[in-house]
Parts: sequence; structure tokens; C-alpha cells
Amino acid sequence: QVQLVESGGGLVQPGGSLRLSCAASGSMLSIYTMGWYRQAPGKQRELVAIITIGGRTNYADSVKGRFTISRDNAKNTVYLQMNSLKPEDTAVYYCNARRELAPAYNYWGQGTQVTVSS
Repeated sequence: QVQLVESGGGLVQPGGSLRLSCAASGSMLSIYTMGWYRQAPGKQRELVAIITIGGRTNYADSVKGRFTISRDNAKNTVYLQMNSLKPEDTAVYYCNARRELAPAYNYWGQGTQVTVSS
């Protein structure tokens, strides 16, 4: 079992910045990839950014150049630095951890609200 706890969400004006944190606890066996997803009202959940234990990253086109994902393996913590925020970034942001076994299993945090508005 893995528990994921997100923090750092809030209200910010367009052009502002936020940093989200995701602290993982429990067994990290075969947890090779972690990431951030988001879901806006009436929309499906979408991938924002992922990072492997070796530091390989991938980003959604909509956030490239503005968001940076990183991880501290010693602390089992993943971060999402969000700069130049836009109103369309408003969503609940969820931390994800994937246990890559057969079959694979995904763990999710409770979500943290990010609202970008003047």
C-alpha cells in the first residue's frame, strides 16, 4: 500500500507561481514512475507531467516551458513547480504513483485545488 499526500495548492493570479508537493509513504517496491494529473470541472483527468526514478520527464504540451516536475528520492517526494499560470490551469491536481508489476497498479492522492483567477 502507498499513500500519497499533496500540498501547495491555492488561489493565484494569472502569471503567478505555485509549487505542489506530493509525499509518498508505504512500500515503494516497483514504483518507478510518479507524476501529476489534473481534472477540471466537466473534464476528464489529464496527464500534466511524469518523472521516473532516474529523472526522465515528460510534459503535456499545454504546460511545456512553464511547469517543472522534480523528485527527491531520499524523501519519496515529487514536486511540481508551476510558473506563468493561466486561468486554464485551474483544476484539482492529483499525484500519481504507478507500481509496475503484472498487472500494474496506480495509486492516487486526494487532490489539491489550484485556482488561477484575477
